[in-house]
Amino acid sequence: MVASNEQTYLAIPGPVAFSKSRGRAIALEIGAIDVRAQWVHYVHTSQPLQAAQEAILEQLLRYGDILDISPTFEPTDGDVQNFHVYPRVGTISPWSSQATGISHVCGLATFVKRIERGIKISALFSKGSTPEEGYLDHLHDRMTQIISQEEPDLAKMFSDHPPLPLETVPLDAGDKSPTEILQEANKRLGLALDQSEIDYLVAAYASNGPVPRNPTDVELFMFAQVNSEHCRHKQFNASWVIDGKQMPNSLFSMIRNTHKKNPEYTVSAYSDNAAVLQGENAGFWAPDPATREWTQTKEQVHILAKVETHNHPTAVSPYPGAATGSGGEIRDEGAVGRGSRPKAGLAGYCVSDLLIPDLRQPWELDVGKPHHIASSLDIMLEAPIGSAAFNNEFGRPCTAGYFRTLLTELDIGDGQKEIRGYHKPIMIAGGVGTVRPQHALKDPKLVKPGSFLVVLGGPAMLIGLGGGAASSLASGEGSADLDFASVQRGNAEVQRRAQEVINACVAMGEDSPIKFIHDVGAGGLSNALPELVHDAGLGATFELREVDCADRGMSPMQIWCCEAQERYVMAVGEEGMNKFTAICKRERCGFSVVGRAEQSQQYEEKRLVLLDRDSKEYPKPIDLPLSVLFGKPPKMTRQVDSRKLKLPAFDASLSTYLPAAPSEQHLLEEAASRVLSLPAVGSKSFLITIGDRTVGGLTARDQMVGPWQTPVADVSVTATSLTQGIRTGEAMAMGEKPTLALISPAASARMAVAESLMNITAADLFDRLSRVKLSANWMSASSHPGEGAAIYEAVEAIGLSLCPQLGISIPVGKDSMSMKMKWNDEKSKEAKEVTAPLSVVISSFAPVEDFKKTWTPALRSVEDVGETVLMFVDLASGYKALGGSAVAQVFKQVGHESPDIRDVELFKDFFDATQQLHEQGIVLAYHDRSDGGLFTTLAEMMFAGRCGVEIMLDDLQKTGDIQSTVETLFNEELGAVFQVRKADEMQFRSCFATCGPPPGLIKRIGRISEKPKQNLTIYHKHKLIYRQPRGKIQQIWSHTSYHMQKLRDNAACADQEFANILEDTNPGISWNIKFDPKDKCLPILTSLMSPFNNKPRVAILREQGVNSQAEMAFAFNLAGFTAVDVHMTDIISGRVSLAAFAGLAACGGFSYGDVLGAGQGWAKSVLLHEETRKEFKNFFERPDTFALGVCNGCQFLSRLKELIPGAQSWPSFERNASEQYEGRVAMVHISDPDPSAPSVFLHGMHGSSLPIAVAHGEGRASFAMTKNVTAQDFVRHNLAPVRYVDNATLKPTMTYPYNPNGSPEGIAGVRSPDGRVLAIMPHPERTVLGGVASWLPADADKWGDVGPWGRIFYSARRWVG
Repeated sequence: MVASNEQTYLAIPGPVAFSKSRGRAIALEIGAIDVRAQWVHYVHTSQPLQAAQEAILEQLLRYGDILDISPTFEPTDGDVQNFHVYPRVGTISPWSSQATGISHVCGLATFVKRIERGIKISALFSKGSTPEEGYLDHLHDRMTQIISQEEPDLAKMFSDHPPLPLETVPLDAGDKSPTEILQEANKRLGLALDQSEIDYLVAAYASNGPVPRNPTDVELFMFAQVNSEHCRHKQFNASWVIDGKQMPNSLFSMIRNTHKKNPEYTVSAYSDNAAVLQGENAGFWAPDPATREWTQTKEQVHILAKVETHNHPTAVSPYPGAATGSGGEIRDEGAVGRGSRPKAGLAGYCVSDLLIPDLRQPWELDVGKPHHIASSLDIMLEAPIGSAAFNNEFGRPCTAGYFRTLLTELDIGDGQKEIRGYHKPIMIAGGVGTVRPQHALKDPKLVKPGSFLVVLGGPAMLIGLGGGAASSLASGEGSADLDFASVQRGNAEVQRRAQEVINACVAMGEDSPIKFIHDVGAGGLSNALPELVHDAGLGATFELREVDCADRGMSPMQIWCCEAQERYVMAVGEEGMNKFTAICKRERCGFSVVGRAEQSQQYEEKRLVLLDRDSKEYPKPIDLPLSVLFGKPPKMTRQVDSRKLKLPAFDASLSTYLPAAPSEQHLLEEAASRVLSLPAVGSKSFLITIGDRTVGGLTARDQMVGPWQTPVADVSVTATSLTQGIRTGEAMAMGEKPTLALISPAASARMAVAESLMNITAADLFDRLSRVKLSANWMSASSHPGEGAAIYEAVEAIGLSLCPQLGISIPVGKDSMSMKMKWNDEKSKEAKEVTAPLSVVISSFAPVEDFKKTWTPALRSVEDVGETVLMFVDLASGYKALGGSAVAQVFKQVGHESPDIRDVELFKDFFDATQQLHEQGIVLAYHDRSDGGLFTTLAEMMFAGRCGVEIMLDDLQKTGDIQSTVETLFNEELGAVFQVRKADEMQFRSCFATCGPPPGLIKRIGRISEKPKQNLTIYHKHKLIYRQPRGKIQQIWSHTSYHMQKLRDNAACADQEFANILEDTNPGISWNIKFDPKDKCLPILTSLMSPFNNKPRVAILREQGVNSQAEMAFAFNLAGFTAVDVHMTDIISGRVSLAAFAGLAACGGFSYGDVLGAGQGWAKSVLLHEETRKEFKNFFERPDTFALGVCNGCQFLSRLKELIPGAQSWPSFERNASEQYEGRVAMVHISDPDPSAPSVFLHGMHGSSLPIAVAHGEGRASFAMTKNVTAQDFVRHNLAPVRYVDNATLKPTMTYPYNPNGSPEGIAGVRSPDGRVLAIMPHPERTVLGGVASWLPADADKWGDVGPWGRIFYSARRWVG
C-alpha cells in the first residue's frame, strides 16, 4: 500500500487483469510477444485509515481468481514497456461510482471519498521490434482513459479545481458586426447554427429585442441544442424546392399523413418520447406500494414503440457511443406519459467493409479513414458489446436487429466516381415497452404552479458536451476535439435505479407523485428542463448549484448543457414529494430539486431563469422568455436538384466478373459462397449471444430458433405480461434496403416497409395488418448531390402512397441528415469523402393474438412430421431484378433495376392468407425471401432444421443455364417459403383464394430429405445444378461471425463453436423430463387448504442493480407463495427482518454493476455490516427456511458461504472462459439422488435433462480460493445438483458452448448438504410462463400454463407444507 505524504491518496495493487488468452490476443494486435496486466486501485480518503478501515478496504479490493500468471514482466524477461491506463482527469468512471458506493455501505462512508481503478499493462517486445502503428489505441479507450508510461498524479486525479467561469459573448465589441461575432462563437463552441438562426439570435439580443443584452455561453449553447437538427428536425419540417419546382408537402407532413389516414389503435403519436399503441387486457404485475407484496392488477397493457439512432458517437468511440445509444432509447421508453417501462429491445448496425485480417473478401474496398474515427472492424468489435452490456445490465432483453456492410464505388457519369458506404455508421436502438392506461398521456394540467422540478439519476459530469449539435454535422466538418467532447459515457446500473423509482411511482396509479416526465438526452438539462416547463405551459426558476455535480470545476455552461447520462427530469407534485423522496432513498437513487414551476401573471411572458448563487458577477446565467428559446426562426427552405444515374446492368451470367471460371457450376458455387459470406446475409451469432434475451421472463421468440439455436428468426415476440394463462403479446420486426436507394429511393423505402411486414407476419397478428404500426428512421447525407431529392421521393412513396394503401400508419420515427464522412488523407493530403446511401430503417410493431403460434424458419424433419413439401409464394409476378442485391454487391456492382412491390393489392392479400394459415395451424416453417435471395432463404431454413433439402427449379425458370439460375436464386424480390405437410398442400393453396390467386403465385419447389442426407441439392429438369453439404455451407455462412468472435473473445471457444457446425448427428437441445409438469406436486391437504390459509412468505431480495425480481416473484406466486419485494436497504435500515419469511430468493442482475466481482459488493454489504450479517446468519441457521440464489443471486450466496451451514466448500463464480457475456440456451442435467437429504427445489426432477436460459459474464465455478476441495470432490459429495451437459450424450461437458462458461465438471449450480439452499447460475424463473422459451417441442401445450421449470418453485411450496 503506497500513500502520499498527506495520507489522503492510496495506490493499492489489485488482481491480475488479463487471462493468458486475453493477453496473447492483445499482444497479437500490438506486435508484442506477450502482454500482462494488473488492476490498480486509487483511493482518496478524507482522513488517514486505521487498521479496521484498512482491513475492510483490503477485503473489498480482493477479487478475481487468476493466480497462475505474474501481473508484470521483469526487466530480465526482455524488452518490457509498462503503461498506466486510468480515467481521464475530470471524469468519474461508472466503476468508481459503484465501488465508492459499496465502500460507503460497508462502513467507510466517513473515510473514503472516492475509489478509482486503473490498469498497469506490461508489454514484452522482441528486441529491435517496432510496435504496430497506433498500438496504444489497442491498450486504452481514447475517449474515457489516459495512457502514460508514468504513474498517475493522484492529487490531480482527485482534485477539485476552481469552477470555470461563465462567459458572455459581447455582440457590440470591436470592429466586427454582431453577426460576425456570433459566427465565430458558432464555430468555436461547435453550435452548428445555420445563418437564419444566427440572424434570429442577433435580433433577439439586439437593443430593441426581447433580450436586450449580450448573450451568455450557457444561453447560446442551450439554444443550439434545443434547436439542433437532432432535436428540431428542421429538414423534415422544411419546405422543399426540387428541380426548381415547389413541393406541396414537408417531409414530416407526409409522415403525419399516414396517421391522419389511419389513427385507429394509436393512443399517442408524435407528442411524447415514444408512440403509444393500444394493447390488450392482461395484468400489471408489481409490488403493492403499501405492503410490498407482489400483486396482479387486471388492466389494459398499452404498447410503447420507439427507435433511435446514435451514429456520430458510435463513429467516434464505439463502445460508449453504442452503450449510450441503447441507454438513451431505454430512457425514452421509461419517460412516456407519467412514467412507463421498457420491455424488449432491438439493435442494428451499418458500417463500411470490415477488412478482417485473414478474411479479406474479394469485394471489399480500403479507402482509409479519418484518424479520430473508429474503423468499421473496431466499431463492430466494440459497439455491439457496448449496446449489449447496457441492455444486459439495465435488464432489457435485446431480441431483434440487423447488420449490414457496404462500401462501393459508384459511377456518377462523365468518367467520375464516388464512394458510397458507412464510414459514418448507423447504430440503431429501439424497442417496445408498456405504459398503464391512466399514465399513457402527458397532461399539462397536472403540473401545478409550485410543483417541484426534479432531476433524477446520476450527477452532471464533463462528458457529452454538444452531442445534439455535433450529430447534426457531417463528420469531418467539426473538430476532432469537439467530436470527442460530444460522446457520452453510460452507467446502466444507475439508470436501473432510476427506473426502479419510476416503477414504484407508476405502481401507485393515480396517486403517482410524478406528474410529468422527460428523459435527459441531447443537450442535457439545457434541453430537458426547458422542454418540461414549456410542455407544461409554465415558466420556471432553477438554481444551478442544486444540480448534483461530480466535478466542482465545471463551468455553468458545462453543468447545464452536458449530456451526462442516466438522468430524467420530472415535475413532482407538492403533495407527493415526501413519498418520492422515500422511494429514492430506498432505491439509493440520487435526485435533486433544481427548481419550482411558476405561473406567470396574465399578459406576462413565461420566463426561464437559471440562478447561480455562487456567482456575484453573473447571478443569472439564463434569464429569457421561453418564447425566445422555443420561438420559430425562419422556416428552412431546401432547394435541391434530383440526380438519376445511368448505372450498368448486372451481368447475371457472371462471366464479366469471373471470365476465367472453368465451369458454370464453379460460377454458381463461387456466387453462393460469396453471398453467404456477406455480413448482411451471414450469421449474426456474434452479435446475439453477447446479449441477454430472456430477462423479464416474457420472451416468446428471440433471434435463435430451433433445437440448434440458429440465428435466423424473422420476428421478435414477447408475452403481454406476467399473467398465468396469457396468450397475447407484441411483435416487432425490422426492414431496410439501403442498397436499393442507389438505384431507386422510392423502391428502397417501399421494400423496407415490405420486408418489415413480411417478417412480422411470422407472428400471429390480430386482423391482418390493421394493428401494425411502423417506426421510420431516415438516414441521409441530404446535402450531397441528389440525396435531398432522394429522401423526398422516398418519404413521398410511403407517406402519401404505400402506407395509406396498406392501411398502416407511422406514428414514430427519427432522422439523421448528416450521413457523410469527410477528411484529408494524412499522407497524400488528398480530400476524401464517403457518403452513405439513403437509409430507411423500418421497424414494425403489432399486438399478437397468440404468441405460441409464431412461425420460425426451422424446417421439421421427415422423421419428426412425415413427408412435407416446400411451397414458394412469389409476390413479384415473375420479376427477378438483381439491382442492389447481395450477389451484385459481392461482385462490386450495384445494378440498374431495383426490386419493388409489384402489386400492392396482391401484397395486401398475402397477409389475409397468412392470417388464415395461422388460424388453421398447418405451417411448419416460414421464411421470407430477402438479402441473399431464395438461395439464402432455403439455406437458412436448412441450417435451422439441421436437415437436407431437395429443390426443383422447373417452375421458376425455363432453362438451367447460369444466368437463369442466378436470377432465380439470388434476386431479392418479395416472396416467402412455407413448409407444410404434403397432405396439407391443397388446404395451403386454398388460403390464398382471396389473392385470386394469379397464375404463378404459388409453386411447390422442394422436399425435405431424410436426416442423414444433410445436403442442399438443386435440380432443374433432373439436371443437378448445385449440391453442397449443410455443414460446409453453414460454416461459410458463419465465417464472419466466427472470425469476429475469435478476434473479440477467447479464440479457443470460437474454434469449438465453429467446429460444432459440422456435427450432423447433433440432436440439438431436448426436453427429457422425469416428471409431469402439470403435476404441482403439492400434498392434497395443502392444495385444499391454500385458499383459506395465509400463504408462506418469500422475500424477493434485491440490491441496487438487480433486474430479475419480477419473474422471480411471479414464479413463487404461481407456486402458492406470497412474494414480497425486499430491498437490501430495508434490511440494513432495520425496516424489514428476515425472521418474517419462510424463504429467500436472491435475484439475478448486476448488483453494483458487478464491480469488485460479481455478487461481491452485495455480499460484502452483508458480511461487513454487523446487524445485517446477524440477520442473514440467523435466517440460514433456522431449519424451517429455504434460500434460492439465481445468477447474480447465486454469486451473492456463494460469497456468503461462511454464513450458510455446510457451504464452506462452495466455489466462487468467476469470469467465463470465453471472456465474454454468454446469452444462451444450454442443456443441464438434474441430480438429486439422496432421498435422505433431498433438495428443497428438485422434487421428482432427478435424472431429468432439459434446456435452461443462461445469461451471465461470470459463471465459471472456481475452486481456486477453496482450500483442499476440487471440482471432482464437490460433485462426488452430491453438492452440484445442476450440471451442463452436451446435446448428444446428456453427460457433463467442457465443450463450448454446451458448457457456456467453462465450469469444471459442468457445474451450473450448488446446494447445501441439507438441501435447503440452492445457488444456480442459469435462470429457471425466466421460462415459467407457459409457452415462453426459445424452443419448445410441438406438444408443449400438454404442460399447461406453467413450463417445466415451474417445478422448482412448486417443490419449495411442497417442502414448506
